[in-house]
Amino acid sequence: MKAIIPLAGRGTRLRPHTLTTPKPLVRVAGKPVMSYILDDFPVLGIDEVVFIIGYLGDEVKRYIAESYPDLTSHFVVQEVQDGTAGAIKLAEPYVTDDILIVFVDTLFDADLTLPSKLDPKWSGVIWAKEVEDYQRFGVIVTDEDGGMTRIVEKPSEPISKLANIGLYYIRDSPLLFEGINHVLNGETGPGGEFYLTDAFQYMVDKGARIRTAPVEGWYDCGKVETVLETNGHLVETGRGGVASDARVEDDAQVDGAVRVEPGVRVSNSTVGPHVTLERGAVVEGSTLRNCIVGADAKILRAQLQDSIVGSRAVVEGVQGRVNVGEYAEIVCSEEG
Repeated sequence: MKAIIPLAGRGTRLRPHTLTTPKPLVRVAGKPVMSYILDDFPVLGIDEVVFIIGYLGDEVKRYIAESYPDLTSHFVVQEVQDGTAGAIKLAEPYVTDDILIVFVDTLFDADLTLPSKLDPKWSGVIWAKEVEDYQRFGVIVTDEDGGMTRIVEKPSEPISKLANIGLYYIRDSPLLFEGINHVLNGETGPGGEFYLTDAFQYMVDKGARIRTAPVEGWYDCGKVETVLETNGHLVETGRGGVASDARVEDDAQVDGAVRVEPGVRVSNSTVGPHVTLERGAVVEGSTLRNCIVGADAKILRAQLQDSIVGSRAVVEGVQGRVNVGEYAEIVCSEEG
């Protein structure tokens, strides 16, 4: 099985961080969002990935080469941002068998071993999460066996609460690309784009059976507020801890679940809950709550909450919430 990961978006909701970092490489709980799925691939037997790149694509190539040298990687540029169907179409020359399609705007707790146990009657799997605010999502309507019958974008009526989370396994890849071609030869959907979900609908209309499967957790990483929420969840559930060579001075306090990486120095400060301090960060005379602080950043005489501070940035004398990219400096005088 191969994987396809579309990465061409600009991530405008995560600016200023995505001005210099591709959205899938934005870090949460000390790790790029994309790596949470890539690190699972060896266990799943996936050693070949097609990356659909665009904005800051060279940064993605560099990261994959350095961090996953054993992965067989193909990079295809999506020159025209014509939607998810257009993105997956670009991977067709590399697809010869089953595929896993992963949109890495979110993290999820899902059983990705399911394809290896899938009954032959199924042509694929769409993972879904039951939500209350169904009008925000594309939702999946199912039959009594849990097979997809329809996908409806942002329904006004409560026809389903199963939200499409952007994780798919397709066994019948020829029919998928037949569906994608059908979609691309038709009219664009809302926003002037071609949607991959319309290709799934084509498959079902042609008699394919696509099973829905639940996810236990689904954590958004598409905007600042949800990145911070996801960071809090991760440090609570396995990504937390204080590195042995981090320096938390006697006049400093760690409050609740945090992640403090090697080389960090914290003095005369209170850190937590739900704070990540990446490698080499310095916190002096400050209070941090629900924050992500990048590598080698400095937080001095500040009281911050609900904030993201990029690597090597400096924030001094600030009270409140900030959203600061790498290398930036925000310094407030005592009078200001």
